[in-house]
Amino acid sequence: QVQLVESGGDSVQAGGSLRVSCAVSGDTLSRYCMGWFRQAPGKEREGVAVIGSDGTTRYADSVQGRFTISADAGNNLFLQMNSLKPEDTATYYCAAGGPWVRPCWGRRDKYPYWGQGTQVAVSS
Repeated sequence: QVQLVESGGDSVQAGGSLRVSCAVSGDTLSRYCMGWFRQAPGKEREGVAVIGSDGTTRYADSVQGRFTISADAGNNLFLQMNSLKPEDTATYYCAAGGPWVRPCWGRRDKYPYWGQGTQVAVSS
């Protein structure tokens, strides 16, 4: 079991920056893949960025070059968001999964552990 608690969501203006965090606890094996996903009203949940246990990262084309995913020594996951756009407005979720998720990108349905989400609103 893994527990995930997001924080840091806020309302910002376009062009601004924000960092959201995810406090992680529980089984370390089940943190093989960790990622950030987002869901805007009326849309499906989509992958934003993932990081594997080896540090390999992958980003959605829409955030490449603007967002950075990172993890510290095992207890926190971060998403640094720069140059925010109104289309980045969504609820952001962190998720974790074990080796069965591989590859970490594009396997949203394979992630068994999810946080409750934190809201990010970007105004123009």
